[in-house]
Amino acid sequence: MVAAGYNLILYDRWGYGGSESRSHLAVPGFEDDLADLQAIINTFNTSSFTLIGHSDGGTIALYQAVQNPDSVSALIVVAAHIYLETKMQPRIQTIRTAFQNDIRFRKGLESAHGGQFESTFYNWFDGWRTPQALEWDMRPVLKKIRCPVLVVQGEADEYATPRHAMDIAENIPSSELWLASDAGHMLPQEIPVEFNQKVLKFLKTIGE
Repeated sequence: MVAAGYNLILYDRWGYGGSESRSHLAVPGFEDDLADLQAIINTFNTSSFTLIGHSDGGTIALYQAVQNPDSVSALIVVAAHIYLETKMQPRIQTIRTAFQNDIRFRKGLESAHGGQFESTFYNWFDGWRTPQALEWDMRPVLKKIRCPVLVVQGEADEYATPRHAMDIAENIPSSELWLASDAGHMLPQEIPVEFNQKVLKFLKTIGE
């Protein structure tokens, strides 16, 4: 992206990476994350941004475009969630088992999130098991998004079926859907060359 001439702003989401720990994850509305994102946007003398978000980050980007449309010129959402599929609930339990028993899995989280990796995991795990999350459905508000959107998901995503990404794209007036074959939830890491090419092509097409 930088080599293609784009300026990037990367930040550690509150409770993730090198940021401070947090007491809980505000799922499914992500109110705290949206307040942080808007505060970051407000620090720059730019009228709008292109937002790229993966997983929860994709959902946060969608909410930002719904609630503050003037701040978003384009969206690229990768493996975002807009409701909980039946497939996701047992998968969440499987991940907890891996967290408790798989040393490599724990070490990977610790490498990414430092000493707070346990609270990072359990905030995510507990957040997505609340009654509010189980009843949540974002589809009715997606039609409020006015900017161009690239919806991306791996066809082998561990948490969602291709229908999920189709529902996102079908409910946003100006959207493009890319279902990547032979890719899972961590698509940007699994097929980075193809992913970057697709993103740059989309940005060029919309004139960003």
